[in-house]
Amino acid sequence: MNKDLYETLGVGSTADEAMLKAAFRKKAMEFHPDRNPGNKEAEANFKDINHAYEILKDPQKRAAYDRYGHAAFQNGGTGQSGNDGFGSSMSDIFEDLFGNMMGGGRQRGGGAGRERGSDLRYNLEITLEEAFHGKTSSIKVPTAITCEACTGSGAKPGSKPKVCATCAGQGRVRAQQGFFAIERTCHVCQGRGQTIDDPCATCKGNGRVTRERQLSVNIPTGVEDGTRIRLSGEGEGGLHGGPAGDLYIFLAVKPHPFFQRDGADLYCRVPVSMVQASLGGEFSLRGLDGAEVRVKIPEGTQSARQFRLKAKGMPILRSRNLGDLHVQVDVETPQNLTRRQRELLAEFEKESSTKTHPESAGFFTKMKDLFEKMSGT
Repeated sequence: MNKDLYETLGVGSTADEAMLKAAFRKKAMEFHPDRNPGNKEAEANFKDINHAYEILKDPQKRAAYDRYGHAAFQNGGTGQSGNDGFGSSMSDIFEDLFGNMMGGGRQRGGGAGRERGSDLRYNLEITLEEAFHGKTSSIKVPTAITCEACTGSGAKPGSKPKVCATCAGQGRVRAQQGFFAIERTCHVCQGRGQTIDDPCATCKGNGRVTRERQLSVNIPTGVEDGTRIRLSGEGEGGLHGGPAGDLYIFLAVKPHPFFQRDGADLYCRVPVSMVQASLGGEFSLRGLDGAEVRVKIPEGTQSARQFRLKAKGMPILRSRNLGDLHVQVDVETPQNLTRRQRELLAEFEKESSTKTHPESAGFFTKMKDLFEKMSGT
């Protein structure tokens, strides 16, 4: 008696394509011959699972089964039974389902075991001035490079690798598991497709050696913290003559003692005396370009006021434009006063009024009015 196909996969008759595929994957993993060596019952279940999925994944075959059942595939019907169509039902999910069981899947970088080298990362710290002006930096990078003695082949100079006799240079061999054939990575050449009888003495047959290389890195103006610079082909050398990987330079900008950066804009805080803030005046500071910048402050300047100087900030990466410089003044309260200075400040306080201190006078007046209103007086 034929078993219901939906029951074989463990799904309902209304299951969609995604549910069918997920159920098939789960069942196939459970009853796969590699996981159940010598188990005839598991092999039969795996055969039934494949047969069920082969029919139900096809809309026309599924419609015929839903209407006529197994009779639709008997006596010359539209369906197939047994192992027919096995390759088609497995081809769309075979690699991701059994890839790990096959020893890692396909080799990278083409035939003969040639693999692309790994990408490398190098962290480089620069100053804000260097980010402003740009620079050319010399770095030393320890990495695996192609062996010069054997030009990356891994074989002793004067000799060559041989085609692997086990896999005929394919890097994979076929193994029969009952009715099911599986391709595995060749255990002799480890998937390279070649064997080396006489390995290179310099690299021990690896085709690569570790060296410290000195490279020149061009850092453009305006780079920010975290900027990544890619040097193509300067990473780890490829395996057995494969292409080299890339080198990525990650920039970190050191904190500056005076300037803080936000994008292309610069910020700095400058202390000014109480007298200078009261009477007005100017001061000068030196920008990252080395030029002197003069800042004028008006009479009665309050603490934390900012002055914006256009195009005095950082260069914008890949642009001729510059950001702005924002200068914040902080009014400094006098300290360590002499007796005469105290006397002068006391005289100044006597001559002061709400006009000379409008903010403080207004604040205390508002506070007094608020509490009087609350108390009802």
